[in-house]
Amino acid sequence: MTHAIGAAPPVYANDTALISRQNRTMLWLLLIVYIFNFLDRQIVNILAEPIKADLSLSDTQLGLLAGPAFAVFYAVLGIPIARYADRPNANRVRLISLSLAIWSAMTAVCGLAQNFWQLALARIGVGVGEAGCTPAAHSLISDSVKPEKRASAIAFYGMGVPIGSLLGLVIGGVVNDIYGWRVALMLVGLPGLILAIVLLALMKEPRLRRSQAEQDTHNAVQSLSVKEAAREIFTSRAYIYLLIATSVTAFLGYGKSLWTISFFIRSHGLSTTEAGLAMAVVLGVAGALGTWLGGKVADRYGARDKRHMLTLPAVGMAIAAPILFLGYYMEDWRIAIALLVLPTVLNSAYYGPSFACVQGLVRPQARAVAASIMLFSQNLIGLGMGPFLFGVLSDSLMPSFGQESVRYVLYGAAFLGLIPALFFWRASLRLSAEMKAG
Repeated sequence: MTHAIGAAPPVYANDTALISRQNRTMLWLLLIVYIFNFLDRQIVNILAEPIKADLSLSDTQLGLLAGPAFAVFYAVLGIPIARYADRPNANRVRLISLSLAIWSAMTAVCGLAQNFWQLALARIGVGVGEAGCTPAAHSLISDSVKPEKRASAIAFYGMGVPIGSLLGLVIGGVVNDIYGWRVALMLVGLPGLILAIVLLALMKEPRLRRSQAEQDTHNAVQSLSVKEAAREIFTSRAYIYLLIATSVTAFLGYGKSLWTISFFIRSHGLSTTEAGLAMAVVLGVAGALGTWLGGKVADRYGARDKRHMLTLPAVGMAIAAPILFLGYYMEDWRIAIALLVLPTVLNSAYYGPSFACVQGLVRPQARAVAASIMLFSQNLIGLGMGPFLFGVLSDSLMPSFGQESVRYVLYGAAFLGLIPALFFWRASLRLSAEMKAG
């Protein structure tokens, strides 16, 4: 195996039994952290209707709370934090632990809000904390796991998205029906403070495992400037296509995750508990399966031909679009839920392959920044605009369609999934020429 010029030998070069155990521990801990990340981020979706009623909010305000109030600060702070994570002497474990403590505390504070602005400020705090998690985690994984297993490892970490969303839906729905939405937010926020301490005790920074010779080599490598890192990242056409594909995927995914729940409550008459449990099957189980499957398929078939790392996301999203439309069209909510399962599996398969490709398209000194730029776009466009614009469209259609306005917004969202399918396919054609070794 060769390494990019100017890059230090990564830790996986010394693949001992001890390091293998440490890597497994690292992956499991990072998965748990990411579960908390999305549990705290997405629980607002299942609590949207009771929050709206209690604080007298509009759909547009709900969209602002679920989207821009969180996403703008998350996205903007992600890049400078990633620059820090890429520094040779940065301790990424401490960074993730501190971030976890901040977003967990602010999630609990959300439960104390008495009006729209107080809740918006608390959501901003959640976004500030969560900005330090994923770029550093991707960098940790890429430094510790061999390239041929990278998509599976990142996909394993990415399972925190559907699992965290599942737990948020179930816990939020059940606790809200019994104790109210404020207790639900406090209940999911406070345990993260304990996990932050556990993380520091059990997980070690992989950079500290290097031998003295490797450390000397690593210290001799100069970090890339912002200009150099940006040049390397944005001269990759594959990266640009992936950036577009993942951003549109996030836009549709975050929009649908919030408003599909409201759709089942409004159009099908489900309670928050019923909607939470029903959607947990779709977003949680199906999403976790799709995320895991995407990483496995990418590692297996990508080893033969780099193009096939992105074949499943490209083909899967094209297949998912018409099935998703049928799911929103059906009047029986049981049939509707069943029809959402396969599209959720297929639409979730992009995570591991996409971020594994990103880690392979640039040198190690730019990996966290490359991931953070993609997350910046995903969260600013996806989380920042998806729930908000879906809400604006719902409000604009309400005079014509009443409570069914959300259904018509989701009709359009289903077929917009063909856009990321196209760009995943375009990116796949560039991988063989642009992917780096190591």
